[in-house]
Amino acid sequence: MRLALGIRYNGQAYEGWQSQRSGRTVQDKLEAALAKFAGLPAGSRVSTLCAGRTDAGVHGLMQVVHFDTDIERAPFSWMRGTNRYLPDDIAVQWAHPVPDEFHCRASALARRYVYVLSQSPVRPSLDAGRVGWSMYPLDGDAMRAAAALLVGRHDFSSFRASACQALSPVKDLRRLEITRVGNGERCRWHFEFEADAFLHHMIRNLMGSLVRIGRGDERPEWITEVLEARSRKVAAPTFSADGLYFLGPLYDAKWGLPAEATFQGERASYDGPP
Repeated sequence: MRLALGIRYNGQAYEGWQSQRSGRTVQDKLEAALAKFAGLPAGSRVSTLCAGRTDAGVHGLMQVVHFDTDIERAPFSWMRGTNRYLPDDIAVQWAHPVPDEFHCRASALARRYVYVLSQSPVRPSLDAGRVGWSMYPLDGDAMRAAAALLVGRHDFSSFRASACQALSPVKDLRRLEITRVGNGERCRWHFEFEADAFLHHMIRNLMGSLVRIGRGDERPEWITEVLEARSRKVAAPTFSADGLYFLGPLYDAKWGLPAEATFQGERASYDGPP
């Protein structure tokens, strides 16, 4: 039987999603918890695949994974039982049986992220590690004008990490919405991204350039020059991972997954730090 799981996690304490020798990753914790719930021998692991790897410090609001098992348990039991063995900052939100043809990564039609940025003269304290920060006021109209130039199918080489393993730098950025929450010098900015796929560090690199424009250091049209240069050297530095959240992938309704993971279903939205 193949099972799909929806996972939510606070990434502050972990070295990203992907399993590492240290064992300090979200995948390591999840696979160990699944093995304990399944009653496997000590030291055993349940191998999982994820829809999108997240870096150290990046959070997941709806990471989707799948794995194969010959253990028959009700989906509700997989959710509750696995959560019993997970640390407090990771929790399975739902479990759903899927056909063998389903693949959490290859079957995804789109992926979504949100970057949450605190604009304040004082650095974050209670939200440290869960929001990005700008001590300077930002111009929303300028950032939205730049965002409009980024939407569409482009070569995003200028926003690609040197270690990126993607076969092509061409991606279809379908949505980039910027909203402000609150007024005055202290407020929050939400940057919502949706694309067919993302390059390594693409969003954090885009954020660096958008914030530079928001501060008034560059005009909105500069973003087109950066795109056309196809060189990481011309873009702004990579922005902090602290405020980045994986909202999750979207799938065809034929897989029967919850609405928030279904294309044209109910969009998952950011409603505050996990």
